[in-house]
Amino acid sequence: MDKHLLVAYCGLYCDLCSQRTKVPEQAKALMELMKKEGYENFGIQGFNEFWNILTDITNVRESQCCKSGKCGPPWCSIRKCAISKSLEVCAECEEYPCKKIETLGNSEPTLIHDGLRIKEHGLESWIIEQEERKKVGFCYSDIRCCPCVVPSD
Repeated sequence: MDKHLLVAYCGLYCDLCSQRTKVPEQAKALMELMKKEGYENFGIQGFNEFWNILTDITNVRESQCCKSGKCGPPWCSIRKCAISKSLEVCAECEEYPCKKIETLGNSEPTLIHDGLRIKEHGLESWIIEQEERKKVGFCYSDIRCCPCVVPSD
């Protein structure tokens, strides 16, 4: 997959998001434990639907990313703005960091710093840095200061 698709418009790197890492891993671990304990045979009402949801969570597809529109809230005003300005990433914008980015940056402590690194060193170099973060198990949810607030219009 083109690593550029894993750079969300806001400047977060999709492969460092718990929705692509920790959550699928935990769902898989839960499924394995439940199989071991025989939950599939307990006849719990709604179990099949629950099991299908867990299965979907464990099967993160590469196409699930901000730029495909298959991840993140559909109301995200950052995505809408970047698309309207034909930006690959908000850090390319002359107005960076804008109010929308600052709002998200309140809960994502690396966001604005990473955007400034993109501006200074370029997207290719920054992607390499993110792949190194990924190798050591970095995940945004581990450092998030408060509930994530995605700006809407």
